[in-house]
Amino acid sequence: GGGVVCRYTVPSKQHVYAQPYLVSNSAHCGCPTGRCLLQFCQLSCSLLDTRTPSHSTMTTRELLIYRARLAEQVELYSEMKDSMKEMVQLGEPLAEEERNLLSVAYKNVVGQRRTSWRIICSLESKTEDPNKQKLCNQFRQKIESELVELCDEIIDLLNKHLLKEDEENPETSVFFYKMQGDYLRYKVEISTGKNRDSLSEEAEAAYSKAQKIADKLTATHPIRLGLALNFSVFFYEIANNPEKACALAKSAFDEAMEVLDQTTDETYKDSTLIMQLLRDNLSLWRTPDDDGDDGAQ
Repeated sequence: GGGVVCRYTVPSKQHVYAQPYLVSNSAHCGCPTGRCLLQFCQLSCSLLDTRTPSHSTMTTRELLIYRARLAEQVELYSEMKDSMKEMVQLGEPLAEEERNLLSVAYKNVVGQRRTSWRIICSLESKTEDPNKQKLCNQFRQKIESELVELCDEIIDLLNKHLLKEDEENPETSVFFYKMQGDYLRYKVEISTGKNRDSLSEEAEAAYSKAQKIADKLTATHPIRLGLALNFSVFFYEIANNPEKACALAKSAFDEAMEVLDQTTDETYKDSTLIMQLLRDNLSLWRTPDDDGDDGAQ
């Protein structure tokens, strides 16, 4: 590809993975025999906290969040996506952890199909056998159909429930407008002709809206940096405008560098990681005529 794309999400809790083990105390699992085998497959120990309320006391929202976390731990991202979709449709505002669960869920189900699409396109272009080409074409169309359906699904959720300019919480507004731009960009990648042009304009408008609101965030804020990273990739890969891509990436990097010493410990690692991705892209995109004095070596 033409550049590295931000996949930043704020982790809700450090996961601790466990191997299968025997529980001899019935208080841990509710088993009357006092001995149960709990089989874990990348299941977070935090999900087994005995303080977790029982189903009889959990609200619909709490149960959906728990189900999404559980699905994430066992890498059932389609189920995770369905849980978060249902939760968003409840019409209640999302907390930081919840919006990140939503992002992770759709990133994984869509990301898998984007990868599949790239692979099948490569295979289709390399084969000269008509029968093989026909099969590759069928697979590609199936993948594209699923990819568009998933992108439309999250874009619809954003438009109906999540997209609004929140004066008191610009971070949330930037997060969701950036998300809208990302999924429109994914649709552009597999589109052609006038449809591609139209989707490209919509994606740029979403990113531009997010960028306008992002001015209210600090230059080192991970969401602001992530937006600059993805928007610059849009300019490079979709709009075929490397000059604008480099200018945006360099500006975001330089502004963050100026106040990096003011970054809190909580976000320092995430901020510097995205700044490194901006530098990587600049190194990838720079032309030989550049003087190299861009702080992004």
